Amino acid sequence: MRNSRAEHNVAGFEIENTFSADVYGNVATDNTGGILVFNMPDLPQPGHSTRVYQNRVIANNTDNFGAEGTPVASVPAGSGIVINSNDKVEIFDNDIADNNTANIIISSYYATGWEGIRDMGDEYDPYPETLYIYGNRFSGGGSSPDGLELKALKVAMFGLTGNLPDVLWDGYTNADKLDADGNHLSEFAICVDNGDAQVLNADLGNSSDNIVVGAAQHNCQHEKLPAIVLEPPLG
Repeated sequence: MRNSRAEHNVAGFEIENTFSADVYGNVATDNTGGILVFNMPDLPQPGHSTRVYQNRVIANNTDNFGAEGTPVASVPAGSGIVINSNDKVEIFDNDIADNNTANIIISSYYATGWEGIRDMGDEYDPYPETLYIYGNRFSGGGSSPDGLELKALKVAMFGLTGNLPDVLWDGYTNADKLDADGNHLSEFAICVDNGDAQVLNADLGNSSDNIVVGAAQHNCQHEKLPAIVLEPPLG
């Protein structure tokens, strides 16, 4: 997916259950969510191995007008790039700015409202893992999150004039992939190597009892994914 522009949609660009994808050179603005990297249940191909780079994801603050029960109906207005239940995703060298909920949102199946609507199959992995966010240019964002709970969270933690951090994570984890301290094993970690960008772990799996803001627990790196090489057309 490359060199395209999306405006005034719920989902600007959606990469769904894709095996190996490069998303670059695009502009997403004035959508509900700019770029969505989703791994949906009840589909045969699990989504993973996606690179999102050299895009402009700016001011995606359009109210969500998606039909109730559809996958995108749960996307908060003001979402820049959203990773949901997807593994091995790299986000790098993008300009991401002024998305009012958060410039990047990382979420699991359990935070979408899909339970009872879209059931998990035996092979479905509901947790986002092995993510690498680095070298992006963030500005603005998080100033007016969508939904009462996020608004209350912003005010409680950062005040009326404060902003949510650039990266907002729901905090759901697979207990089988954690170390003794409750952090992801290194191969499954959410790594953020992006200057002063911070991550808010909303700890939704524990009723937000231990909300953490910072970058220390995400101070790691993954081996970079290979670029996709398109074969020239025959003839």
